[in-house]
Amino acid sequence: MRIVIVEDDAVVADTLRLYLQQAGYEAVTARDGIKGLELARGVDTALVILDLMIPGISGREVCQRLRQESTVPIIMLTARASENDRVSGLELGADDYVPKPFRPREVVARVQALLRRVPPRPAAPPPPVTIGELEINWWGRSVRLAGQPVSLTPTEFRLLEALAANPGRVFTRDELLSRAFGPDFDGLDRTVDVHITNLRRKIERDGEHRYIITVHGVGYRLGEQP
Repeated sequence: MRIVIVEDDAVVADTLRLYLQQAGYEAVTARDGIKGLELARGVDTALVILDLMIPGISGREVCQRLRQESTVPIIMLTARASENDRVSGLELGADDYVPKPFRPREVVARVQALLRRVPPRPAAPPPPVTIGELEINWWGRSVRLAGQPVSLTPTEFRLLEALAANPGRVFTRDELLSRAFGPDFDGLDRTVDVHITNLRRKIERDGEHRYIITVHGVGYRLGEQP
């Protein structure tokens, strides 16, 4: 699998590249946003590790542009450790974040965990789930709203997949964190809220129906609510 590292610090970039290569990945580096965006757009890119503070085009803009055209998983690196800065990265469409300074093995573990979240296809596909105008196709891992395709990030699809597996059931934030990020994920409770907000923007864009219902003090459930 090909991993693109967009990081202007040569020591950090080369260290990550070596650790990822030792873990069995192909890793390439870019020192600025322009080159990073070019590499990340490659059809064989499995994941992007993206620093926020890079020259040329900022990491924020690279992330925004990628999210307009791709669902490739993105791990954001940031020297800012505040909760708001981390949430901001998720709002841009990143799937995970790692604050600096970090151990290279931690980043490799995050890469492995993120790439493992795409489950193998079953022998026989279950039927699509349809709720109102929303249709979720498990086999193709695709979503349609009123017949039109909806582009979701891998994390957004996993959250929707968890909710759609039991329509009407209320999932706590901890349950959704575990299903979308794995049981060992050590992140913010707001992580789920940010991804749910992004997901709602895509599947509730007409403003007439709500498909993800907030159960205050508990979590979320999937169901149609005019």
